Amino acid sequence: MTVSVFHVSERGQMVLPAETRRRWQLQEGGTVEVADLGEAVVIVPAGRGGLRSLLANAIDAAGGYASLVQGVASEEPDLA
Repeated sequence: MTVSVFHVSERGQMVLPAETRRRWQLQEGGTVEVADLGEAVVIVPAGRGGLRSLLANAIDAAGGYASLVQGVASEEPDLA
């Protein structure tokens, strides 16, 4: 997993690096889905077989978001 830092402009815009756009096949005008998880925002390419619902199901199956955060916090306090 790669973690990157992006800056949000005054207009609320972010720029995804070209490498990321190529990997996820995001062409100009492409769409993404944004999931607000309360303590985090997840951005996934839209139209890729329901990734947003798959993500939500995976989080629920893992005991919910709070449980996942607690597990990460115990292993990597800087990520919590």
